Amino acid sequence: METSGRTTPSDLQGAYARVRAVTERLASVLSAEDQTVQSMPDVSPTKWHRAHVTWFFETFVLSEYIPGYRAFDDAYAYIFNSYYEQVGDRHPRPERGLLSRPGVEDVARYRSYVDEAMETPLGDPDQPGLRDLITLGVHHEQQHQELLLMDIKHVLSRSPLHPAYLSGPLRRAPGHAPKAGWIEHDGGPVEIGHQGAGFGFDNEFPVHTVHLTPFGLADRPVTCGEWLSFMEDDGYRRPEFWLSDGWAVVNAQRWEAPLYWQRDPDDPERWLQFTLSGVRPVDPDEPVCHVSYYEADAFAHWTGLRLPTESEWETVAISHAKGDNVLHDDVLARGAPHPRPTLSTNAMIGDVWEWTSSAYSPYPGFRTAPGAVGEYNGKFMVSQYVLRGGCCATPAGHVRPTYRNFFPPGARWAFGGVRLARDP
Repeated sequence: METSGRTTPSDLQGAYARVRAVTERLASVLSAEDQTVQSMPDVSPTKWHRAHVTWFFETFVLSEYIPGYRAFDDAYAYIFNSYYEQVGDRHPRPERGLLSRPGVEDVARYRSYVDEAMETPLGDPDQPGLRDLITLGVHHEQQHQELLLMDIKHVLSRSPLHPAYLSGPLRRAPGHAPKAGWIEHDGGPVEIGHQGAGFGFDNEFPVHTVHLTPFGLADRPVTCGEWLSFMEDDGYRRPEFWLSDGWAVVNAQRWEAPLYWQRDPDDPERWLQFTLSGVRPVDPDEPVCHVSYYEADAFAHWTGLRLPTESEWETVAISHAKGDNVLHDDVLARGAPHPRPTLSTNAMIGDVWEWTSSAYSPYPGFRTAPGAVGEYNGKFMVSQYVLRGGCCATPAGHVRPTYRNFFPPGARWAFGGVRLARDP
């Protein structure tokens, strides 16, 4: 059963141990109360993330590859299943925050129990399909590390105390964002998709040829300062820039700025933003973050430009896949993840995910894997848009030019930003 990419880590046991340790590191600064709150249906409690990724290994590895394996708690199969219909019923997603039990200590015991049991398959991972499955589980947990940070940011933002996930100053190098330039491409036939060197999710395959017309891609993402200009020009109040669905959402939810932005109560002309380090002034040189596809598309229309297709983005990123503002293993020593000011150009990895104009759909020849693991990506290929490039909360080693993230067009709690494209 091929569930992930074409290769697996040479030190699978080490990769497993590292990813499990990082998850616990991310949760270690949170109280039990922090880890239980669900601030909206799309958010999951921290303790649920910690347990769900553990359930993944228990369900798809231990139960399948260890004869007579005894689950830690049979009830967890219902509580911590996310969306795998073929595995069985599951607790409703919007009600995950209502589960005061199991508590964080129970979840810690669950993780330890499964980690100990995983020593057996990790010690002999050459059974058919096992290496691929464990590798998928490692990358699945890395996805949930990013989700954990996205979700706890939303949780903490709902408190009138505006508590920080991790106190301390945001990193800021001297200088200002350079004027945006353009990376020009002549178009023509290009190969898109994962070439097979290193891990890739199934939705990154197979490689296929796409014909591009000539285009230009901005050499940096849109900044907060540029977004402020859009706002000052009544961008959120001018329907001519907006898709019909987006305009309906803007009015229904009364958007007037990116998520987590708020006016300074002492100076209404000044904007503040909630970060994982607490409330900070909006930095005009940072990439704008926490905007939806609707907002990204409206901003592009306001500029007279457009969003890139995912094929355009990937084609340029193959030769510009640099950028180091991602989530490293020593995250707590580095400070809270946050987009850095855009002080250089041609970096397309990290800081913010970048919306494309491409609907999330299968590549030509895509086939889902058999069994429940096949539900991982394919079932979501409707009503969503593709983002590329990773962000400040994406684990290092988990991001690559071919990675296809996806969210509904109205989603704003992800670290989503904007890079513009133009026609000749």
